[in-house]
Amino acid sequence: MGQLGISLKIITGDNKFVAASISREVGLKNSKVLTGSELDKMSSEALTKQVNDNYVFAEVEPSQKEHIILALKKSGNVVGYMGDGINDASALHAADVGISVDSAADVAKEAADIVLMEKSLDALVEGVKEGRKTFANTLKYVFMATSANFGNMFSMAGASLFLPFLPLLPTQILLINLLTDFPEMTIATDTVDREMVEKPRRWDIGFIRKFMLVFGITSSVFDYLTFGTLLFLLPGSIEEFRTGWFVESVISASMIVLVIRSRKPFFRSRPGKYLLVATVLTGSLTLAFPLTPFAAPFGFKPLPIQVILILGAIIGLYILTAETIKKFFYKNVKF
Repeated sequence: MGQLGISLKIITGDNKFVAASISREVGLKNSKVLTGSELDKMSSEALTKQVNDNYVFAEVEPSQKEHIILALKKSGNVVGYMGDGINDASALHAADVGISVDSAADVAKEAADIVLMEKSLDALVEGVKEGRKTFANTLKYVFMATSANFGNMFSMAGASLFLPFLPLLPTQILLINLLTDFPEMTIATDTVDREMVEKPRRWDIGFIRKFMLVFGITSSVFDYLTFGTLLFLLPGSIEEFRTGWFVESVISASMIVLVIRSRKPFFRSRPGKYLLVATVLTGSLTLAFPLTPFAAPFGFKPLPIQVILILGAIIGLYILTAETIKKFFYKNVKF
């Protein structure tokens, strides 16, 4: 568990010598024992300060188990407690995650959040890993959605101010949202970098806000670059302008997921199979859509090949810029 950044502590009503012997057998580095009688002499503040430095608590009463759990939480820890007896019920309830076993007393099982059905603690290790993978993939979606929506807000609002026509029709906006949803739906199955599993992470709304601002503004800058390019290359052609922005929006939004999904350079972190397939298919469908019979009802027209190549260059520059910004962002903003 130490490899996952988890500290193991023993809290027991047994004799302190027995507890010390067991702690050495399980490999605890610090086998100093704090007894229930010593806890009685401590104030809540003193216990909160010492609870992180002590790994074995022996000869404790049921109420003291709960006090230890609450002190650990007060000192900034996320606490999981495992117990199987009636005396463990209050501590199981006080912990962030109460864990019991199938053979435990009914009161303990009812107080626990998780009941292990197998006689192996490996399930806890795997559960921690899977939980961190789920948390990491949830963050990917939050990062992508907040930054994209923040950037699109500025892009659409700004374009509407200086363009004499609607930059995109409502049906076109809905189509963009539909196509960009396909790669996003596969994020739940994406692979997770080892670093995100080895260390516990906390929800940090301040970090998310900074990420949204930095990458949302970056996205908006390249949207405006696309606007200017399309107006210069396709003067007076409203349908082709909308088609160009459609192509750039969908492909860039799909590709940027591959950048945002990892702290590493995107070419050093292998995405999940379904995410990669969904990204490639979405990009291919977007390029082909203006050439299909469905293009006209949506107000799209085929683009000249030189425009497609220039849009490809803009998207490539956007990916490289986002990758560079990501490197400096994670270097200067801690999470």
